[in-house]
Amino acid sequence: MRTHILLFSLAFLFTIGLFSCQTDLLEQKPVDSFNEETLFDDINLVEAFLWQCYDDMGGGREEVLGMREDLLSSSTDELLNIHRAGQINFLKGTLTSDDMGHFGNWRFGFLNWSYMYNSIKNVNTLLSNIDEVPVSNSEEEKLLAQIKAEALFIRAFNYTNLLRSYGGVVLVDKKFELDDDLTAQKRATLNETVDFILMDLEQSISGLPLKNDTEQGRATKGAAAALKSRLLSFVAGELTNGGYAPSNPLVSFQEGNRQQRLEDAKQAAKSIIDQNYGTYALAGSTEDPPENMTEDEVQSYAQVYYDLFMQKGAWNDEVIWGIQYLNKQGNRARNNLYWGPNGYNNWGNNEPLESMVRKFEMKDGRPFEWDRFDEGNMVYREFTNAQLLAEPERNPYVGREPRFYAYVLFDGAPWQERAATNDKIEASYFVDAPGADLLGKGLSEKNNAIDQLEPLITGGYDTRSAANQAWNGTKTGYYLRKMLDIGLNGEQNNNENSWLEFRYAEVLLDYAEACIELGEVQEGLNAVNQIRNRAGLPDRVTNDQAKAREWYRHERMIEMLAEGDRWYMIRKWMIADDAVQNHHPMKVYHFNDGVSMYIHNTDVLADERIWEDRQYWLPISIVELNKAPQLEQNPGYE
Repeated sequence: MRTHILLFSLAFLFTIGLFSCQTDLLEQKPVDSFNEETLFDDINLVEAFLWQCYDDMGGGREEVLGMREDLLSSSTDELLNIHRAGQINFLKGTLTSDDMGHFGNWRFGFLNWSYMYNSIKNVNTLLSNIDEVPVSNSEEEKLLAQIKAEALFIRAFNYTNLLRSYGGVVLVDKKFELDDDLTAQKRATLNETVDFILMDLEQSISGLPLKNDTEQGRATKGAAAALKSRLLSFVAGELTNGGYAPSNPLVSFQEGNRQQRLEDAKQAAKSIIDQNYGTYALAGSTEDPPENMTEDEVQSYAQVYYDLFMQKGAWNDEVIWGIQYLNKQGNRARNNLYWGPNGYNNWGNNEPLESMVRKFEMKDGRPFEWDRFDEGNMVYREFTNAQLLAEPERNPYVGREPRFYAYVLFDGAPWQERAATNDKIEASYFVDAPGADLLGKGLSEKNNAIDQLEPLITGGYDTRSAANQAWNGTKTGYYLRKMLDIGLNGEQNNNENSWLEFRYAEVLLDYAEACIELGEVQEGLNAVNQIRNRAGLPDRVTNDQAKAREWYRHERMIEMLAEGDRWYMIRKWMIADDAVQNHHPMKVYHFNDGVSMYIHNTDVLADERIWEDRQYWLPISIVELNKAPQLEQNPGYE
């Protein structure tokens, strides 16, 4: 996406909040250099204003969509925000209208009511004036039509984020004038909100070009179609179909039926699969993977995933739409710095949780079983060098599926150049004492003995006992690898790899879910199996709908790790009460006699979490309600 094209910002022209009173409107500072009239006299200025509308999708503070310091996935059972966990109050049971944590400020600005309505207001200003823009030739006429379709896509995107967060919202399709009665604005029903977005999307799809016929980063037919699939898939879930507050039309449908919504979701995804909006396909091979894969073959599959999220130039066919981070154009991403290991002078945020790590399968498709070598013991693994040589998979990080190696940095994972650790992550602790006497002991005995050995323990380079930036060391035992550039020094340089907002894998997953819920079980699993085969995993086969649903949801969680998708899914499926659980750190100890212990230390909290059902929907903040007291609050909030 182009961004900051102009040396000045046009955003100051349109900074009036949606629900500001008329006094506030009249007190706006005068425009010094430009006003609406001059803006819409020049198609080049209109196009520049469109770039500002694109940037506004990120929610303000010059934050574009994508790779932020604090990821939305840290509000789920995937990751831990080690620096601001207390502000992720969605996981603390404390989310209220006057304390929304990240959901009420710029950190999650792409879901923030105020920021999104400011963005919608700017789009409406553009759409309200675009038909009056003078054009001098057919090319300019064509460009103007495209700009209009792009603006409709942006408005639909913003409204989809609002709907998936709040339910039915205030629908605004025109620019507000000074004499408009803003107190008349009320929230639409969920059904009305969906219909409004779909109308924008149909117009947008009709007017947008194909992916190969426009500049990379601009909206396309495929992008709008993928947004439609995302929207319809969400509203076909349990949450909006009587799962919570079933009699409230703001958050639950009062008309139609889920069967038809599932059919609509299926068709929306299938239209993309059928290539109606351009050519899209999974990166890598979707043929059956080889049996008994070698380590090289596992790493080859992992490389496909790594490369997918490292795209810096032209996007491959899996990318439907995303954000191009180009430093020379102003888009700033520092994910290597924000998420990378502290031992490389990074900040270590958004760390995979142990419960998430255990969900990655073995390379042959078997479920990972922590207690495989000690039945019933879910807390620790321990072994001697001799045992490890005889059975390498005693190390819990050996023999796992390719996505594990593409997504997670664990103790011993290969990473950037660092001679002292042989270019590997060192998230373990070294004990200058034998460990044989601790084998077979219980967790409390182990912890007490290790505490006594503290003077003999040295923390690895990437731990919270490291000599370098210990405060940024891992609290879970892991770091996120996905979307980190192995060739980039995060301390010194910005990232330029792309954020993939829509990719073909999500469309296949949307299609699979609709099919499975409609009873077309194997058809749904066929779509899931394309993703599994690309990941080097074997097919799933069953006629059991409940089992297929379990497999599908597992696959979606693994495939979409750290992309934000999980926050919507645990709400859509109404499984947050199971997903939001306390989490404990993984501590790895290597003793000087060759004994190693991997201890999931359930005596210590990595993060305490509490779920409250009202949080299936975000509250409208008290600030917005004070501006517009006629707005109805979401159920469960006062």
